[in-house]
Amino acid sequence: MRFATFTADGRQHYGAVADGGMIGLSDDFPQWKTLRDVIENDGFSTLEDAAKGRALSHPDGCFRWDIPVPNPEKIICVGVNFPDRNAEYKDGQDAPPNMSLFIRFPRSFVGHETPLTRPPETPQLDYEGEIAIVIGKGGRRIAQADALDHIAALTLCNEGTLRDWVRHAKFNVTQGKNWDGSGAMGPWLVPFTNPDQIVDVGLEARVNGDVRQKDRTGRMLFPVARQIAYISTFTTLVPGDIIVTGTPTGAGARFDPPIWLVPGDVVEVEAQGIGILRNGVIDE
Repeated sequence: MRFATFTADGRQHYGAVADGGMIGLSDDFPQWKTLRDVIENDGFSTLEDAAKGRALSHPDGCFRWDIPVPNPEKIICVGVNFPDRNAEYKDGQDAPPNMSLFIRFPRSFVGHETPLTRPPETPQLDYEGEIAIVIGKGGRRIAQADALDHIAALTLCNEGTLRDWVRHAKFNVTQGKNWDGSGAMGPWLVPFTNPDQIVDVGLEARVNGDVRQKDRTGRMLFPVARQIAYISTFTTLVPGDIIVTGTPTGAGARFDPPIWLVPGDVVEVEAQGIGILRNGVIDE
């Protein structure tokens, strides 16, 4: 079963995703205000039991998809995590010994089917299809051998980027990665129950149906278990934290000339066992 956060009638809810819409569950669990609280209390099985046999409460078309965990403490993104991505930089350097990381803010993401926003300050809006993991069991200095046990769920991410703004300074990319509504996350959370869900699965990003990015998580320079172990070395991971695990080669910036997203484009990110995240593009 899949779980999502959505807005209807001016109020945010969460529930189970079903054919044709949502089964709202949040009113049944006032002690769990968001899916972050559900995750913290290991509540997916409780939600699943509550959804069984229930009719739709919110049919398709009467709600807006939100990002699945609306209030994470932190969103940490892994950069340059596929071999071909490292080669794209054309700097002659081998793959680095440690991963590159940066932070994103929740308001820089919209949910499934909500358009990405291209700001007036720059036309260089780019896409990056990725898988995101949601931490279920927190911890510090988590051993790599135990790391996958700390995952609660999987979702998808379009880690939209304003390319010229990632180069406004010498050593950071924060300002190019955090424009309001420049990226997307969702559509839902898929509970994590088996390492096969992440160790070697296919990931693809399409723009207007054209495949731009395609790879497998088994080729990551830094597998997800290592990401969790490394990140938890310097910061305590808590339930609901999100790690965006890296994008394959093929982002718009790497074409000659670059191919930026423009209003009317449709970007789809798809991964085996998770689903499809779809967003249009509009001007602010």
